[in-house]
Amino acid sequence: MVEIPVLRWGKPYESLEKDEVVHFETGETLAQVHQANGGMIQMDMRKAQRARDILREFSIDDLIDKVGKAADLYAEGTLPIGDGQQTPADFCKMQSATTGLPEHMCAGNMKKNQFVLKNMREILDALTRGLPLDILANGYGMEDRGVMVSYQANAPVLGLVLPSNSPGVHTLWMPVIPLQMGLVLKPGPQEPWTPYRMAEAFFAAGIPREVISIYPGGADCGAAVLASCERAMIFGGLPTVERYHGDPRVQPHGPGFSKIILGDDKVDDWEKYLDLMVDSVLVNSGRSCISCSGIWVSRHGKEIADALAQRLGPVAPLPATHPESPLAAFTVPGMAEAISNQIDQGIKDPSVTEVTAKYRDGERLVKNERCDFLRPTVLHCTNSETEISKGEYMFPFVTVVDCPEDQMLKRMGQTLVCSAITENEKFQQQLLDATFIDRLNIGEVKTIALNWLQPHEGNIIDFLFRARAFQNSPPPAH
Repeated sequence: MVEIPVLRWGKPYESLEKDEVVHFETGETLAQVHQANGGMIQMDMRKAQRARDILREFSIDDLIDKVGKAADLYAEGTLPIGDGQQTPADFCKMQSATTGLPEHMCAGNMKKNQFVLKNMREILDALTRGLPLDILANGYGMEDRGVMVSYQANAPVLGLVLPSNSPGVHTLWMPVIPLQMGLVLKPGPQEPWTPYRMAEAFFAAGIPREVISIYPGGADCGAAVLASCERAMIFGGLPTVERYHGDPRVQPHGPGFSKIILGDDKVDDWEKYLDLMVDSVLVNSGRSCISCSGIWVSRHGKEIADALAQRLGPVAPLPATHPESPLAAFTVPGMAEAISNQIDQGIKDPSVTEVTAKYRDGERLVKNERCDFLRPTVLHCTNSETEISKGEYMFPFVTVVDCPEDQMLKRMGQTLVCSAITENEKFQQQLLDATFIDRLNIGEVKTIALNWLQPHEGNIIDFLFRARAFQNSPPPAH
C-alpha cells in the first residue's frame, strides 16, 4: 500500500483526512490518498500566476522538448508514487484494479498518452493552424504573410476535474504545460494514478515542480477548482454538461452520442462495414465518448442489428489480467444494475427490440460480490423518435435506428463523432453544415480512430487564448 499526498504547487502535503482506494475485486486497500478541501484550493490559487511566470522563463520549444522526454519516462520509467515507486507494469495493475478497466486497455492508454507527448510539436502546429509559437509566448508577433497578430492568455493555469472511468481523457490537457500554463488537477477518486505519474514524469524531465498542483478530494474540491480557475475543464454526465453550457470559463465534456451513418448509396453493402461497426462499439469496452452508440440506416436495420448481435452478444467478462479481456467492470455499487433496468424499461416500447439476448449465454447484468459487468447490448429501433434510440451507456451498447436519409440530420441529435459512409455529395455537404456534429468522418473511418492533429470538442488553443488587436506602429495611411 502507498500513501499519496496532496500536491500543492509541487510540494507534498499530508492531510489528516485520507481516502482509501481499494481493489475492485478483492477489497484490498491499494493506496491511502490524502484529501484536500475547497478552502485549501482557493487559498493556493492566489499563487496561480507564479506557475505561468515560472513556465515563461522557458521557451515553448524547450517545454516541448521536455514533455517529449517525459513521454518515455511516463511510459517506460520507474517513477515515484507517494511514498513508493511504480513501474509501468505496476501502474497498469493499479489503474486496472481501481477503475475496473482491463490491464491491456490501461497499457493501450499509456501508449496513447506517450504518442501525444512525443508528437507535441506537430500537434501544437496543427491546433494553432501553423502560428509561430513565439507569438503565443510573446503575446504578439508578425506572421509569415506580414500581418501583425496578438494572442492573450485567458488564464495562468488550467483547472481540471477529472473522471475515474475513462483514463483516455488525459490527452486533452497534455498541451497545457508546453503552452506555458500551470496545471491544477482534481483526480477522479478511483483514478489518481495518471495525474500523479504524469506529474512525476514532467518533474523528472525538467519541468519545475511549482507549476503543478494535484488536489484529491470530494465534490467541494471540484467546485473550488472550477470557481478559482479562469479556465477549467470538467468531465461528467449530461447534467454536468447542461450546468456549464454557455459558461466561457468552463469547458464541460460529457457523453459523446457518437454515431455511424450509412447513406442510401452505401447501405446495401452494409456487410462490408461490419468490422468497422463492431470495433467502433466494442473497443475500450465502449467506455469512451468516441465509442459508437448509434448506427443510423434507411434500410436493412434488422439485418444489421442481427449481424452485430451475433458478433457482440457472445462477448463475456474475462479477468482484468487477461490479455484479451474485452469488458470493464462497474466498480460503483448499483450502477450497472440501474443501467440494465433503464434499458429494460426502454425495450418495453413496441418499436424497440433487444437483439443480443438470443446470442448471449446468460443475462446482460453479471453480478459479482464487489463489482458488476454489463455484456454488450444491441437494440433495433424502428422508430427514431423513441428516447432509447439516442441512449448511451458506459459499456458496449448500440442502437441500430431505422430512419430515412433525409430525416437523419433532423432527428439524430448532438453527436461528438459522426462517421458517415456515403459518396453522395449533397448529403456530405449537409453533414458538413450540421453544427451539432463535432468531429466528422466521411468515409470508412471508425468513430474511435482519432487524428491527434485535429481538435477535440473545441480547440484548446481557442479556449486558453484570445485573439486581439495589437499595433506597435501607426497603420498605413488610408
